[in-house]
This record gives sequence, C-alpha cells and structure tokens, in this order.
Amino acid sequence: MDNSVLTPKQIVAELDRYIIGQHEAKVAVAIALRNRYRRSKLSEEMREEITPKNIIMKGPTGVGKTEIARRLAKVVKAPFVKVEATKFTEVGYVGRDVESIIRDLVEVSIRLVKDEKFKEVMPKATEIAENKLVEILLPIRKKAAGETEKSDAQFREELLSEIRAGHLDGITIEMEIRQQPKPIQLQPGNAPGNEIDLGNIFGGMFGGKMPVKKRKLTVKQAIDYIVSQEAEKMVDQDSIVQEALQRAEQDGVVFLDEIDKIAGDKGGNSQGHDVSREGVQRDILPIVEGSTVQTKYGSIRTDFVLFIAAGAFHISRMEDLIPELQGRFPIRVELDNLTEDDFVKILTEPDNAVLKQYKELLGVDGVSLEFDDDAIREIARVSFIENENSENLGARRLHAVLESLLKDVLYEADDNVTKEVHIDKAYVEAHLSGALKERNLQKYIL
Repeated sequence: MDNSVLTPKQIVAELDRYIIGQHEAKVAVAIALRNRYRRSKLSEEMREEITPKNIIMKGPTGVGKTEIARRLAKVVKAPFVKVEATKFTEVGYVGRDVESIIRDLVEVSIRLVKDEKFKEVMPKATEIAENKLVEILLPIRKKAAGETEKSDAQFREELLSEIRAGHLDGITIEMEIRQQPKPIQLQPGNAPGNEIDLGNIFGGMFGGKMPVKKRKLTVKQAIDYIVSQEAEKMVDQDSIVQEALQRAEQDGVVFLDEIDKIAGDKGGNSQGHDVSREGVQRDILPIVEGSTVQTKYGSIRTDFVLFIAAGAFHISRMEDLIPELQGRFPIRVELDNLTEDDFVKILTEPDNAVLKQYKELLGVDGVSLEFDDDAIREIARVSFIENENSENLGARRLHAVLESLLKDVLYEADDNVTKEVHIDKAYVEAHLSGALKERNLQKYIL
C-alpha cells in the first residue's frame, strides 16, 4: 500500500504498532497528514487557500510525543525534520538561526527524492557495475586458469554468475577512485546549505574531471561504488532539486520539540532569559506563519509546511507562548500519563516491545530469556511507583528498571554457553525491592 495515501485510521493503526495509548494525539496527526493528501487533489486555486492546521502536544517526558513524530517520518513518504527549539537563538546572538530548520527540511527532501530516483535506475546501474567488474576480473581469472580452451565469453559468463551469487564479495581488487572533496562550511556551526562545494569548483577547473587515486577494495565495495557513480550519471540532478523543493514546500513536516523551553515565565519569576526566549519565538513566527526562505537549492515557501510542536510544560504553560505563536497552533492535544497497565502493554505488545529487545540481545549470546506474566506485572508496578516517587521519566523508566533487573544476566552471558533464564515474580522482587525501598526512603532525608 502507498504510505502517502493512508487513511487516518490506517495511520493510527501503524502508530499503534509501536506506541501504546495516546489515541487523541495519534488521531490529530493522522487527520493533519490525511488533509495534506486531500488538499493535493483540489484545484490549484483552492489549494492556495487551505493551509495546514498546526498541532501542539503537551505531556510529560517519555509518554510518546517524540516517538509519535519519529514514527510518522517512517509512516509517510514526506520530508520530515525533528528539531529542538532550545537549539536556536534570537537573530544577532551566536547559535543556529530558525531558517536553518527549513534548510534542513530541504536537505532531507533532496535525499528522499534522490533515493527514490536511485531505486528506479538501480537495476541498470547494477548491470553496468557487474559488467565493469567482469572486465577487471577477467585477466586475473584467465591468468589463474592457465592454459585452457575456455573462451573469453565463457570466462565472462562464469564471473558474472559468481559476482551475482556473492561468491567473490571478499576478493580484493585495485580500482581508480575519483576523489570528491567535502563541502567546507563558511563558519563553524552553521546549518547545512551555508558551505562552499569545492567539488564543483575544482570539477569546473579540471574540465569536470576530479583527481583519481588507486585504492584497494573488495568486490562488494567496488560494486557499491560503481553503482553509486553510474546512478549519479543516470539521474537528472536538476529535476531532483526541482521535485525536492516542491515536496518540501507542499508536503514538508517539521517537529518542534521542547517548545516549552522557549516559553517565557509570566508568573513574575523571570531569571533574565525571557527576552531571549521571546526573541526566538518571534523569529520562529514568520516561518510558521508562512515566509520565503533562501536555500542553496533555491527559495522555498513555508506557507504549507505542517508544524507539530511538543513540550512537557512542567514549569511554563502553553499560554506563556506569545499570543501570535499560540494562534498558529490551533490544534492542542494533551497526552496522558502512563499507567501501570500501559507499562505492561509497552513491555509486551508493540512490534518493538522492550522485552522483545532484551530477548533478541541476549539471544545473540545463546541465552533464552523468558518472563512470567506475574513478573511482567511486577516490573510494570515497580516502574510506575518509581515514576510516582521520583522524577517521572515515562516509558524511559522501564529501561532503567530492566537494566537493573537484568544486570547480572547481561554481565554473565557468554556466547560459548547456551542457557535458559526464567524470570518470575520472586526474581523481580529479590532484585528490585531493595533499590525501591532505598529510593522511597530518600524522599524523607533532608
């Protein structure tokens, strides 16, 4: 199924495979993404009138805000960037400027379109690479064979079938490799796009030919290199740039994480940073409202880029953002705190469930790891209590608890010894109760 035309229910179903709960947030992003597709089917005149309804998500750390954004990038074939609002500074200060968000989005779009174009020409490029390697290996094979009645055509056929079967992947050959200088940034710390491409400059000086150097490569590495070079020749770079700019402009998604950290404190507890924070908000505002940003590939309008913001809002509130910015995020979603039952599901249900991860890791060393249902419930209970009594880390607490629980198993695992490890409730209580009591006592110590 084409991921670019998934219905809202299908998008939510995909997110459900990896994220437990938070149905309201999933529905909000699913509708926003489906509206991108709906808009694309309208007349050009109507498309210009319909802008994305940006979303702001509020919820404590570890409940799924960032994971929803990360999985969205894989669910939809759209240019997607995740940035932390705290990385940016007001214009005039040292640090990244907000327009670099859009330059990053264009870079992602370029890579996305280039990968798609490369896949289209990959069969032809692979065929050319295999034939070139046959010609390189032919003299070596004939010399090794000595006197024989085989023709060159027979040798070529044999080599081709061996290359395709991967039988020659480890053999080392010598090849001429064109050296491609890396782009140099004008200033350290600047965003991608603000650099000098020495490859293009020197390529022009040498009539389009870059210096070559002989290198030893395995046959596998040589195929990858030649395929890459041939694919570059087959795709039209100008059409890639044109399509990428269009995709970034019409389908781009920007996830602004930790937006609460740039919200001012309107409760009178200013620490002197509010002016700078408000400055960053005012710099972000034109990008979210819709403006034109210059990139090294050309200009791009941000009017139709979808922005999803997220923050814990422990200290500040959504209302502490400047009113103009609040108005640009009309859809507000509050994520729920995770319950003990949620922890049980996170441990067992998703495709990337935490317990599955540990089972796979220990399976490398020949350890078969099994958990009783009572043990899983106890791990969830301990994690929930620790979140209640100390810092609330959300689902990330499970990793801390499991590392503590399985420390001895992880340390003693040996890939030369196959064994089974069975975790029951008694094992969990024995290994976690002491740490839990110690943490519970700490809150009474001044």
